[in-house]
This record gives sequence, structure tokens and C-alpha cells, in this order.
Amino acid sequence: MRSCVAAVDYAYPWDELIARFKFRGEPGWAGPMATLLLKTPAAVGLLQTCNLVVPVPLTPTRLARRGYNQSWELVKALCRAAPDTSNHYNVLSDALVRLGEVPDQHSLTREQRMRNLQGVFAAHPLRTVQFNGAHVLLVDDVTTTGATLHSAAQALLKAGAQQVSALVFARTAPDG
Repeated sequence: MRSCVAAVDYAYPWDELIARFKFRGEPGWAGPMATLLLKTPAAVGLLQTCNLVVPVPLTPTRLARRGYNQSWELVKALCRAAPDTSNHYNVLSDALVRLGEVPDQHSLTREQRMRNLQGVFAAHPLRTVQFNGAHVLLVDDVTTTGATLHSAAQALLKAGAQQVSALVFARTAPDG
């Protein structure tokens, strides 16, 4: 992955807000999160230079339980709030698929997370032609170890993307 831009550190008070957004049925937080993310100059630059914007998908079970994909909600909010509204972002909500269920990542080490997610993402077979030579921007709410983004990026690169960057609302601080 070429780069990963985050708006905030995954710590108080943001961790509480993300929990509400992600686990307590409050997808409306996507708008304010996108607004804050777009105040990060590198985020706007990534949006303007990418060819495709792709949310990190949930497993079907998690999507059914939650009722929405927080990454997709964040992508939609980013595209609505982006400063250059004349720019039409090429968003592919179904570009990536998850190839099965894996245990929750919360209690795993980085190495365990990397193993846990190895090969769990694949490019949608009907979308691969759109990846050829593209700069793909992956969007997710949080990155802690980077395992999810790394695994998703590998699937996109394997499908023909030239480069993959990531945009997340929060990132675990390097010392955390």
C-alpha cells in the first residue's frame, strides 16, 4: 500500500464516537466524520488523484447484523462533502468481496491478524477490468495494525491496480 491517511488517533473521545457509529446503529456519524477527514489536506489530495474509491466490505453476517457497512457510509459522506463537487468520484461499492467469515480481530496480535485475514478479500470478478492500472483509494473507519487494509490492498493489486492508498477516519497511534 502506498500511503494511509487518517484524520484522528484512535483514542478518546474518537474511540467512543466510532463505537457509536460502528456498533450502536448510528450511521449518521459518517457525515461529521467525513467533514473532519476532509480537513486533512492529504485526504483531499488522495480523493483528487485516485481513479477509484472502494469501501472495505463487511462479511455478510456482520452486514446483516449491523444493517449497514460503516465504510460504505463513510465513502458516501466523503463524496457528498468533498470540496470539488464538480468532480464525479468513481465509487465501486462492490469492488471487493470477503471470502468467508473470520474470527473478530479485536483480541489478536498483528501477526495473528495478518494470518487471520490472508486471502480473505478478492476483487469482484466483474470489476477487475476497472482496476487495470488504476490508483485505488480504500476507505475504512479505523486501522489498528493495518492487517485489513493490507489484505484488501493485496487483492486489488492482484486484480491489476497499479497502486492502492487508504483513507481512514482513525488510526492507532504508533506508540499505542
